Amino acid sequence: MRYLNGIYDAALLLYALSLLFYFLDCLERNPDRKRLGTGLLVFVGLLQSAGLGIRFYEEQGLPIFTPYDFLFWFSFSIVLISLAQSFMRRSEFTVLLLSVAGFSAFLLNRVWLTAEDHTLQSWKAVHGWLAMHIILANLSFAALTLGAVFGVMYLFLHTRLKRKKWNDRVRRLPSLEVLDKYAHTSVLAGTPLLAVSLIVAGISIVSEGRLPLFQDLKVLSTLIGLGIYISYLIFKRFGRRSGIVMARWAVSGYGFIILNFLLNSWSDFHRWGGG
Repeated sequence: MRYLNGIYDAALLLYALSLLFYFLDCLERNPDRKRLGTGLLVFVGLLQSAGLGIRFYEEQGLPIFTPYDFLFWFSFSIVLISLAQSFMRRSEFTVLLLSVAGFSAFLLNRVWLTAEDHTLQSWKAVHGWLAMHIILANLSFAALTLGAVFGVMYLFLHTRLKRKKWNDRVRRLPSLEVLDKYAHTSVLAGTPLLAVSLIVAGISIVSEGRLPLFQDLKVLSTLIGLGIYISYLIFKRFGRRSGIVMARWAVSGYGFIILNFLLNSWSDFHRWGGG
């Protein structure tokens, strides 16, 4: 386990450096800083992949059944999305904000949780269903994070344009129309994934005969979060709301999802150690 800690600490350090170089590039355009930040991000992805490979070999299966693993996979997903975004034009601020989210999750994991915390021992009969639930929820979380990033960028750009404050940072952002489109696409991808993950979780509850868990605070709050994003899609499709309203909706929905994640400690469903 010591060598895994070394791998993760090295990845965390490189992630911090990558974030720093992207931040400096966003403050003042410098292609060398961007390339260095992207290169460091590649090494972060490789180190995280190595860590996942080692744990897969040691545990003879995907390491996904703890809160630690959920946050690790989320951070890894954000690294991959960030690398994909880095090849697009005017993507510096997108990668920066994504890296803030990914690094925060990775850092939180290192100081708050361990891989042994709260395994799903009491759900052995439905591990397959729960694995699917966790994977879908993670992909959904990553997509909704991307949607929130585009929403934040939309709000920032709208404010700058409204105040007629033009500078190089504003010129390096995509247009409002593009940001609105990207935010909608991300939410459109994340919402069905979240819905299916909840359906799978419901099947797990029914299969285990734990019907009272449907009244659990975590289950109810997650359904509210899903309702927020479904409302976003409905308003986007039929409501003809302004881009600024939809951006606020996307960011607010994500804020609720973050709050919902923090409810795990009060949830019987996600008290994964059983009891």
